[in-house]
Amino acid sequence: MKYVIIGGVAAGMSAAMEIYRTDKSAEITVLERGEDYSYGQCGLPYVINGLIPSIDNVVARTVKQFREKYKIDAKTNTKATEIDLDKQEVSAINTKTNESFRLPYDRLLIASGADPIMPNWEGIELAGIHPLKTMTDTKKIMQDLTADVKNATIVGGGYIGLEMAESFKTLGLEVTLIQLEQQLAEIFDADMAKQIEQEAKKQGIKVILGEAVEGFSGKDRVKEVRTDKNKYQTDLALIAIGVQANTSFLKNTGIHMLENGALIVNPYLETSIKNIYAAGDCATHYHRIKKINDHIPLGTTANKQGRIAGANMSGNTMTFNGVVGSSIIKFFDLTLGRTGLTEKEAKQLNIPYQVLTSQAGSHAGYYPASESLQLKLLYHKKSHQLLGGQVIGKKGVDKRIDVLATALQAKMTIPQLLDLDLSYAPPYNGVWDPIQQMARKSGLA
Repeated sequence: MKYVIIGGVAAGMSAAMEIYRTDKSAEITVLERGEDYSYGQCGLPYVINGLIPSIDNVVARTVKQFREKYKIDAKTNTKATEIDLDKQEVSAINTKTNESFRLPYDRLLIASGADPIMPNWEGIELAGIHPLKTMTDTKKIMQDLTADVKNATIVGGGYIGLEMAESFKTLGLEVTLIQLEQQLAEIFDADMAKQIEQEAKKQGIKVILGEAVEGFSGKDRVKEVRTDKNKYQTDLALIAIGVQANTSFLKNTGIHMLENGALIVNPYLETSIKNIYAAGDCATHYHRIKKINDHIPLGTTANKQGRIAGANMSGNTMTFNGVVGSSIIKFFDLTLGRTGLTEKEAKQLNIPYQVLTSQAGSHAGYYPASESLQLKLLYHKKSHQLLGGQVIGKKGVDKRIDVLATALQAKMTIPQLLDLDLSYAPPYNGVWDPIQQMARKSGLA
């Protein structure tokens, strides 16, 4: 059986290894347009600021290991350009040598990921302007951080923007963060995001909200960022305004996709075309609460989908049962966590909901070093089923978000949260966890 995989990072290589384990006679070829395989993209901001001492630390397996130990034909600098559905062939080109070739497949996995959105702003081609998605991007940014770079401007206040604001600040740079919307971290509701803005300012980040970037100025290197309202001097700029599925090479295949290019898959990770599967940042992710095909590109999901796709491709049936939208980020002294729906999303979906908000301690108040947690829960107005949660604080955020994510998966109601047998000891919790305190105060139990 000939397996071809387009994309050699999280989803692609999770699939390749699952095929390797399941089908001992498999012929596996992977086409990776970059030079690096199987690495943790989420660790890249911490490589830049030196918290992770070497970029090699984020690599799970090298190209050499895949080729020699697992006998996987792991190609680098190889870009897929077209798929012939009738012949079941992939056309590709080596971007270093310009050599083109065609590769037959019995099963094909599209795991081509997502690309950073880089608008056609004036001056965006100037030196000193970077995206951050790959190891190559990371190396270029690190090489660009010379002694002459004193000011960094980040365009975009999402997860990458926030992580890089912290990364640049810890390197001693003056940091300006420009966001088109009127709040940072759009995946949080505005009332919760206010704390993120306050933390940014407390750490010396210059936060610019409600301004649209229009271009960059400089002779050879960027010296100025222009918005619709102001101009900002800078020595380096990072563009972090989102990503788009890398599927443009499939436009003429008729394969079903969302408007943003994400390939629509069923629970077996099959696309609308026979023998073609998709996984990771280029695929849809069924949202269990929204009950729709969503696109939430995260490393955890990419690895899960890749494993399941690989299993199904090689004859071991598995299903991907969806996501609830869980994510977490460290931002200076705060941890920001969310899962399920925000108010904005519930309104967009016309779901009748109620809100619970609370401020509580991370553990028993009489035990030293308890920190404040800000919590927000949404539940269905009629069924009282939990719809989502947001938690921000210095300690204990991950514990609560994971409890809420599990409760969402189980379709629990607010009263049922009281039945959870959560761990307690004064250094870790109160006798009533903050989530259960909120359930008690809801008046539903």
